[in-house]
Amino acid sequence: MIIGVPKEIKTDEFRVGMTPSGVMELIKAGHSVMVEQGAGLGSGFEDTQYLNTGAVLVESADDLYAGVDMILKVKEPIEVEYSRLKEGQILFTYLHLAADKRLTEVLCAKKITALAYETLRIGRRLPLLEPMSEIAGRMATLFGAVHLGRYNGGSGRLLGGAVGVERNRVLVLGAGVAGKSAADAAAGLGAEVVMMDINTERLTYLRDVMAPNVTMLYSTHDSILEYIKTADLIIGTVLLPGAKAPKLITGDMLGMMKKGTVLVDVSIDQGGCFETSHATTHSHPTYEVEGIIHYCVANMPGMYPRTSTVALTNATLPYAIKIASTPLDVLLRDEIYAGALNTYNGNVTNKAVADAHTMPYKGTL
Repeated sequence: MIIGVPKEIKTDEFRVGMTPSGVMELIKAGHSVMVEQGAGLGSGFEDTQYLNTGAVLVESADDLYAGVDMILKVKEPIEVEYSRLKEGQILFTYLHLAADKRLTEVLCAKKITALAYETLRIGRRLPLLEPMSEIAGRMATLFGAVHLGRYNGGSGRLLGGAVGVERNRVLVLGAGVAGKSAADAAAGLGAEVVMMDINTERLTYLRDVMAPNVTMLYSTHDSILEYIKTADLIIGTVLLPGAKAPKLITGDMLGMMKKGTVLVDVSIDQGGCFETSHATTHSHPTYEVEGIIHYCVANMPGMYPRTSTVALTNATLPYAIKIASTPLDVLLRDEIYAGALNTYNGNVTNKAVADAHTMPYKGTL
């Protein structure tokens, strides 16, 4: 199979879909790889490193998309890339289709076999989402702490406080990989941390492994209402695989918070778990609503592309090789890849995506 690695062109996105070492493994597995010139520069990978693996460098994105059977990306295609997609191609990337009806329609119209990193499941795990969730969780605490600074519109409280000063409070909604990562970072900075989730098994596990300044609570509307009143930083990490994120904090709840509180919406790729969230960029990461600072960057790990690209390649490479090496009719009999499949042969094959857009749903082969 001929596999293409294009340059990411979404605003402030510097990751790349595959490292040179990953490309080498794809070639060793018997595939040809085309890489767009400059695709890896943002992550610190030179074109010559790809050439040395045996990859073919392509000058333009148009030529790359036209000449490959499978596209390996990081982020979902944006509008300028829609026309480049070739009917029947395989697309393997983060898609987040529940928040993007237009892209869903395009993928169906072009009969793209679209497999999403974020819906590939093994048991309860989402192994291709986990590395980026870990990075985004840590970033949520770090950048939330920065935006608590008065010059950024925050309340002027240093996360963790100081000697003789009370510790600040962090509320983490969601106890998955991103939530745990965010809580770990906040606890390490000395904050008083509360984590909420509806999975009691997960809360029990975390109670035994987290720092003593982290409290686990079952998430209810009332418990959220109570704790947002005193929180200085609120981090939303709730995920329903493939579906839109639930709105845990509504617009009318902002008035209950302290002025200068910072909200970080890690779930923004799936539509956000705060009603007042809308996607922002690293260049313009925040905005204010009723005195509450919102940080809603849709590609948070893109801030650290070297770390993120290596971590992502480590996770995706075995699956990319399997997809490229297996006939589709055989591949999609495997529940792991059937679960990753979002569109196929003109149909939406992920029920959560179909429900989000009131589009017809059709199961896999």
